[in-house]
Amino acid sequence: MESHKNKLPSAWVSALPLAVLTLLLYVVIRCFGGDAINGGSQIALLSATSVYVMLSIGIYRCKWSVLEDAIIDNIRASASAIIILLLIGAIAGSWMVSGVVPTMIYYGLKILHPSFFLVASCVICAGVSLMTGSSWTTIATIGVALMGIGQAMGFPEGWIAGAIISGAYFGDKISPLSDTTILASSVTDTPLFKHIRYMMITTVPSMLITLVIFTVAGLSHEATATDQIE
Repeated sequence: MESHKNKLPSAWVSALPLAVLTLLLYVVIRCFGGDAINGGSQIALLSATSVYVMLSIGIYRCKWSVLEDAIIDNIRASASAIIILLLIGAIAGSWMVSGVVPTMIYYGLKILHPSFFLVASCVICAGVSLMTGSSWTTIATIGVALMGIGQAMGFPEGWIAGAIISGAYFGDKISPLSDTTILASSVTDTPLFKHIRYMMITTVPSMLITLVIFTVAGLSHEATATDQIE
């Protein structure tokens, strides 16, 4: 009984709920498009969860109390992210209403030159994210201002968003204040700064390559704009 109780599911059984979720999300997005977030996607998530619960109870004889404890633990672990999202919404709204974002756009157009705008956006977002420990907050505040500045300079939205997100996530990953970085180090029982040092082995070269790409893109954009003026 004990060995059956502790039996782990096979890879195929573990992949079944994920396959159900992927299929349902595909159907929901195909049917509702942008409105899928208003309810259809939640139904898909609950359906995939029910498949997981039925497999656990029906095949592996897992007690509902064990599943309930696991659900509670997951909710507790994600509570900080939910709170951050609520705070980000409040900060972004207050910055827009108070005129902080329009002010940043106004002075950013005067200070930032198009040739190094993408690189500057990436570095600025990396610095803000490193100090705050939150990529979401960085994107929703200074990122919104940089998006407006980049659009006024004529940059494609994809390039601007790429620079903002790249910098924000780089700073978030190596920040000792980041909740995900702290969670990863605590779960693996690794000292925080040792975890950050090992992450920098891959993140720093990636960031350097990204900055080179954004430098070339910024210079190309400036050269193209100059040719059009002439």
